[in-house]
Amino acid sequence: MLFLCSACEWKLKPNDEDVLQQRIEIQRYDRLQSMYLTTADFAALQQMETNYPMETRALIENVLMLGPIDSPDINKKFLAFYQDSTLQTILSDAEAQYANIDDVNKKLNDAITRLRHDVPGIPIPRFYTQVGALGQSIIVGDESVGISLDKYLGADYPLYAKYYPDQTRVTMDREHIVPDCVSFYLLSLYPLSDFELRSQVDRDLHMGKVMWVTNHCVGHRFYNTRYVQVVDRFMKNNPGITVEALLKMTDYTQLK
Repeated sequence: MLFLCSACEWKLKPNDEDVLQQRIEIQRYDRLQSMYLTTADFAALQQMETNYPMETRALIENVLMLGPIDSPDINKKFLAFYQDSTLQTILSDAEAQYANIDDVNKKLNDAITRLRHDVPGIPIPRFYTQVGALGQSIIVGDESVGISLDKYLGADYPLYAKYYPDQTRVTMDREHIVPDCVSFYLLSLYPLSDFELRSQVDRDLHMGKVMWVTNHCVGHRFYNTRYVQVVDRFMKNNPGITVEALLKMTDYTQLK
């Protein structure tokens, strides 16, 4: 999720340069969330509802499934849910591990800059962090991508051993945040049409395509499945096909 342009005088238009230079800053919704859920600070809750209304709705209704956001007792339910000792520990550990996310911000900016180069005009969402309840890792909403820090506390995080097999735990670390953000967001923008009617090979190739583009954006071969390798050979054999054209491809017969 490299760009080498030789023998041509390719330049960005001024407006394109402005877009590419816009820095992405991951919003720290998790800090307000943690403040409210560990101290019952009502001011923090008000900031959550005022500054992050869609994120709060998504967390309460879709991630935690506590009920409609406008229910009279929803804030009480929300607060009570996180009083579980395990979730309180996760809140504390996430806050400690991710006190500084400058490295994540830089990697995400680099990846999105590459994506913008290859897919001009692609909408760029707002990225934010939250702490869920060991459910989804990445939540893609309307113009937003939520990162659940509780799913990225490290393969050796003691709590994970109770719930996840080894092959899953190796993906639950800091290094997977940016590739997961890019791949899940690309899947939301370029879903596989007629998914239910497609063969399993088509589904695997579609995922391989998204993983290949993610590798391209993050600047190294992060994913290396059989189907990523198929797409890689296809792109090497067809240098005229752009990343944008690959993402829009829906007929996978030429890849088989």
